[in-house]
Amino acid sequence: MPAPYDAFLLVSFGGPEKHEDVIPFLENVLRGKNVPRERMLEVAEHYYHFDGQSPINRQCEALLEALRADFAASGLNLPIYWGNRNWHPMLAETIEKMRADGVRNVIALATSAYGSYSGCRQYREDLDRACAAMPGAPAIHKLRPFSEHPGFVEAAAARVREALAQLPGAEVIYTAHSVPLSMSQSSPYLEQLRAVCNKVHRASGAGDGEPTLVFQSRSGPPGQPWLDPDVGDFIRHSSAQRLIVVPIGFLSDHMEVLYDLDTEAADIARERGIEFLRAGTVGTHPAFVSAIREMVESAIASGGVATCPPDCCKAPQRPPARPQ
Repeated sequence: MPAPYDAFLLVSFGGPEKHEDVIPFLENVLRGKNVPRERMLEVAEHYYHFDGQSPINRQCEALLEALRADFAASGLNLPIYWGNRNWHPMLAETIEKMRADGVRNVIALATSAYGSYSGCRQYREDLDRACAAMPGAPAIHKLRPFSEHPGFVEAAAARVREALAQLPGAEVIYTAHSVPLSMSQSSPYLEQLRAVCNKVHRASGAGDGEPTLVFQSRSGPPGQPWLDPDVGDFIRHSSAQRLIVVPIGFLSDHMEVLYDLDTEAADIARERGIEFLRAGTVGTHPAFVSAIREMVESAIASGGVATCPPDCCKAPQRPPARPQ
């Protein structure tokens, strides 16, 4: 029987709203992770560059508004809620509100299109933890990563076409968040990224050959292997005269797009004399908004089959400790 979902929950990463929020926010993000404090303070400076305010919350609000309009126009009568992993509105706050509203069964979407421990399973673990700490919390079922949904591909391809119209003849490359090699090996992250890059590259008319995929925003200790090449290193050695960078790994223009690409990568391109343009993210593109509604409808019709299986995106295995 179809799952009787009575609410939709958008689960996002969260971001600080003001200068004094930045360090507490980053401490939430990095709790339990092996990230040097120097790196945290370096990232804090990125936020201070924008007066401590991340754009991600405003972008979530815009997506929520678009979803409410699309759900209503399509006759999908589900109230919509929003909770974040790392900053307000926190998941615990939102789950408490849903419980008070009498919500019992929730279908949730994380703002991460690809399967990996940090992009999928960690969202599930945070949801489970918040629900376990609250007697009477609703049951929450998370939708699977959706990178190859036709609506997501079409929205991303549309953004590439828009960029090519502004900078015709440019070389087009794709960038995503770097993750440790151990994480990419325990998840479909890299495979899904490559598949989507191929689809978007062809659908946008950017080319028929194998598209270039680079990475950005790594945060681990220097000795830990992460996915590369880095977008900055690629630009430093590029022979292109015109370059479009497509942030295929991100849904909205948040800090890792505005600073790491629009500021750092753009500066490197300028130093090299390369005309540089960063393509837009899918954001609230109608094809992407409709894709989310279609995923919810599919989960309802399938009785929850479209949600994450229990064993998805396992945590990467830590290497055995060396004897002292």
